[in-house]
Amino acid sequence: MDILTNCHLCYHNCGANRYLGVGICGASSKIKVAHYGLHMWEEPVLSGTKGSGTVFFSYCNLKCIFCQNQKISTEGYGKEISETRLQEIFLELQEMGAHNINLVTPTHYVPQIVNSLRKIKGNTLKIPVIYNTSSYENVSTIQFLQDSIDIYLADLKYFDSSLALQYSHCPNYFEVASRAISEMVKQIGSIEICNGIMKKGVIVRVLVLPDHIDDAKKILTYLYQTYQDKIIISIMNQYTPMKNFSKYPNLNRKLTDDEYDEVVNFAYDLGIRQAFIQEGDTQLQSFIPDFDCSRI
Repeated sequence: MDILTNCHLCYHNCGANRYLGVGICGASSKIKVAHYGLHMWEEPVLSGTKGSGTVFFSYCNLKCIFCQNQKISTEGYGKEISETRLQEIFLELQEMGAHNINLVTPTHYVPQIVNSLRKIKGNTLKIPVIYNTSSYENVSTIQFLQDSIDIYLADLKYFDSSLALQYSHCPNYFEVASRAISEMVKQIGSIEICNGIMKKGVIVRVLVLPDHIDDAKKILTYLYQTYQDKIIISIMNQYTPMKNFSKYPNLNRKLTDDEYDEVVNFAYDLGIRQAFIQEGDTQLQSFIPDFDCSRI
């Protein structure tokens, strides 16, 4: 059965027939892309010296109230394209010198992405493919990606379910995301890095939110106790307030240096050595692409 006639790609399990309407994510059966290009602001093993070949997909299955990309995730900015055009974009990025193809917020387009990759991956497309996700998806979706994905770049946003519900409208986030990440690690196996560029592996991002460093510590403890050095952990300080939140005043400010340093020191004391940290003022809108789909 066509997955898109009864959509259960993410854990919302809304069952939408996306040929007739849209799911909770907002997406129909048509691929919609908001931007593609070389991106220098991913982890060093992904961006390298030439950039990561990012493809930003429109819509998202999470509704994070602090999302930096609301123009595309919630408002749905972008342009509908065919699977053939998606293949062309992948090959264009490769021609531009990208170290990899970086699929940003791709969950709701997994069937179309897999169809596209099966026609070119290992043939005309020679560079690794990254699945850059919030991780709020069913294990069956990750299993469907077998042999299509080389690198998983996964968020683990919350340990506390109440925070996930308040900030991202997703119940059972930790339970769902941790299962998905477990499948990613099982699927990929060992990390491979050649000349400073990742060819295969799993990176898990932990975005430290203001006033919630204890939650970040719980996530780090879980990741290290579960995976040790089978994954790379990326501890991020780049939370940027995008609007004023009267209900959650802590989200109206950036993370302090003291908060971030406490989390990094905790990770080190825990034994984590295979990790990325961010230094300096990373909470800048330069991390947010100028979404312009004119050349798509």
